[in-house]
Amino acid sequence: MHRWDVMRQDDGGNRVRMAAHDSRVSALAHVLAMESGVRHKQTYWVDGPAGPAVRTNRDLYLVFLHLGQDARAASWSLSAFLRALWKVSVPLRDREFLEPDDVAAMFAAAATVAPAPFDPAWSGKDLALPGPEPGGYADWERVVLSQLADLEDFLAAPPGPRARFGVDAPRPPGSGRPRRRPSGGTTSTPPPTSSARSPGASAAGTPRTARRSRCRPGPVRRPSARTSARSGR
Repeated sequence: MHRWDVMRQDDGGNRVRMAAHDSRVSALAHVLAMESGVRHKQTYWVDGPAGPAVRTNRDLYLVFLHLGQDARAASWSLSAFLRALWKVSVPLRDREFLEPDDVAAMFAAAATVAPAPFDPAWSGKDLALPGPEPGGYADWERVVLSQLADLEDFLAAPPGPRARFGVDAPRPPGSGRPRRRPSGGTTSTPPPTSSARSPGASAAGTPRTARRSRCRPGPVRRPSARTSARSGR
């Protein structure tokens, strides 16, 4: 059985093995969780077989499926999970590419850390995308923060029983909200992902090979920002 060790080096050059994992994604998630906390001088990395654990779209789909089941069992709210996801994404903000393992590790790490607190400044900040499509970490961050601001507004002003059909957040244009399409629908970007498609996208159910993402942190479409009002903090 393969093993992946999480290693730490302090500012004195001393190296220590912090933990051992039987999954590369789990080890990478451990590193992200450690690096997303208070800034420090220690360096963390994963020591073990370098080959990717997430090789196909089905591999990535199964990772998200299990994480979603765990999040539901733990009663995570959408706002809390997005704040945790944003928190653990910070160590990756300067990466030009994200491998599927990195994407899976980011979601796994989000389920292990305390969510970042909501910053009221997000509700009044201009989070509109500077271009027609998201182009890197900064744009992905804008959209995640706009979704968090939407969810916070829904807590203050619940939209009512028809929220399941989609509603617009009650904030004025330009304040924590992404651009609108010409048709009037609001758009935003989901958490970063690789360019791998879902298993159902391939012919006859054959998993496609998960490819490296070139967008920082992922070339992904912006889903509707008509966020469900049932999500709490």
